[in-house]
Amino acid sequence: MSILTSELPRPVAKPLNGVIKLMNFMITAGGVIMALTFFMVVIVRYGFGGNLFAYEEWLMTVSFWMFFMAAAVASARKEHVNADVLGFLIKNPRIIWWREVAVEIIEIGVLSAVTYWGWLMLEEELASYPMWQTTVALKIPFFAPRLAIFLGFLFMTMFAVLHFYLLLRNGPKWPEREPREIAENVHPEEEPIKAQGAAQ
Repeated sequence: MSILTSELPRPVAKPLNGVIKLMNFMITAGGVIMALTFFMVVIVRYGFGGNLFAYEEWLMTVSFWMFFMAAAVASARKEHVNADVLGFLIKNPRIIWWREVAVEIIEIGVLSAVTYWGWLMLEEELASYPMWQTTVALKIPFFAPRLAIFLGFLFMTMFAVLHFYLLLRNGPKWPEREPREIAENVHPEEEPIKAQGAAQ
């Protein structure tokens, strides 16, 4: 369960958890494909003196999907690398909350713009079908990696909006909560079992 979905109503959290699990699977699969590909490149090149045909082309597509799905998952978990100096200096919960609100508004604005540009990029590709751009050897459409870019930014925007909603709903105390504790220890499906055990 992610930090974000643990705070949302179950009808919303359940499908989102499914999407995040799918993203995690794609990230893992992408890492395995890249590792196996480079392993085969070494075997073919230094063992047989040849070259693995056009491996850069499929790795390009895999790496785009892997990178942008990982970025979306990091956005859901609030685990992006950042230089948040003010977060260590400000102690007042209300000021922390207002700072978080301002950051989320800016983030939503930037992500919305980039997502729109991503859609324009996809629209351009779709408009050029069937003469759209492809890679030279394997003829992989550029639409494939560009779809990953658009979906990655779309999910990042959606997660930012949900974080903003939670900030407004829960008030100034929410940013002070320990995210790992929320993510790892909150399991709504186990609460009825615990309640039955306590009753016995």
